[in-house]
Amino acid sequence: MRSKLVTVRKVLGRVVAALAATLVVSLLLPVAPASAHGQLATSTPLKGTVVREPLTQLALYFTEKPASNAHFAISGPNGSRVDNGWSYGEPKRLDKPVTEYFMVDGVFEPRLYHTGFPAMVTVAHWPAKGRYTASYLSVASDGEAVRGEVTFDYQGPGTAAPAGWSAPTAGPDPALLAQAEGEGSTNSGPTGSPVAPTGAPADDPAGAAEEQRDSGFPAWLIPALIVVVVSVIVLVAARRRPAARGASAADRRPAGAVGRGGAATRKSASPTRKAGNRSSGPARRGRR
Repeated sequence: MRSKLVTVRKVLGRVVAALAATLVVSLLLPVAPASAHGQLATSTPLKGTVVREPLTQLALYFTEKPASNAHFAISGPNGSRVDNGWSYGEPKRLDKPVTEYFMVDGVFEPRLYHTGFPAMVTVAHWPAKGRYTASYLSVASDGEAVRGEVTFDYQGPGTAAPAGWSAPTAGPDPALLAQAEGEGSTNSGPTGSPVAPTGAPADDPAGAAEEQRDSGFPAWLIPALIVVVVSVIVLVAARRRPAARGASAADRRPAGAVGRGGAATRKSASPTRKAGNRSSGPARRGRR
């Protein structure tokens, strides 16, 4: 039985190791669907940095040109806006390429972007020191929403607002909001879902094609199925292990019972011997 227990333990060890390896591989796999296209690549200033001089513009670099109706806003420490419109800037080569994933024949494939396309957001003034937030909302060429924010600390001198300037209050364009929420798209398939153009955008010098959506087998489902199968194997093996222990205990009990029976037999035999000795006692005395 010890050999069986050792075998079970080895099997359980291998199963647990396989499960751990599967989980690690699943975690290391790129989460492609969460990687939005046209995402923010870098910014000036960078997120979390300290600015000590009053900048006239902030630069937000994306992997493709923002939509013409994209919305940008900059809020100061007291929550009031200090932005004064935005415009396209000159593309530049990124110091660190950005990876985005595209569906090709049911498989997500990585694609590197080396060029950043900036939106230059004008800063009207710097009212005070503290935390500033630059937020953005756009829609990528494949219909996916591109949104987020960049926060940084301003520790430079305060500047006055331009004459006649007032803090903007307008929000995003309703058409932009509809596209960002998936309610509309310039290119729609029969089901109304966004469909990427077949060619690369004309304004993208990197020449990267847009994502080709496919209704094939989801890539993320494969590691999930592996984890489920391995978990079932572990549960089955764990249930068999107590059964093996019960069998070993049952095997040991008959042996113990025989031993105790044998001991009882020997004990019962001993009085007989004593009785025989006593009966022979008088005979010996008589002979004397």
